Amino acid sequence: MRASEGDQLVQHGRVVGQHDKVGEITEVLGAEGSPPYRVKFEDGHEGVCSPGPDTEIRHKDRMR
Repeated sequence: MRASEGDQLVQHGRVVGQHDKVGEITEVLGAEGSPPYRVKFEDGHEGVCSPGPDTEIRHKDRMR
């Protein structure tokens, strides 16, 4: 998994009724775009994430 600052990180809900969490990657802490990532989520929460299989990266150049 590779990402850049400004890409979106989407953590898909794991149970019925749980919404996806969407955030913007504000800092890439790994080498050459690899995890972990510092992410600011839409609800204002900020944290460091190492994405799992339920996570998707939406690259900023493809979101237009």
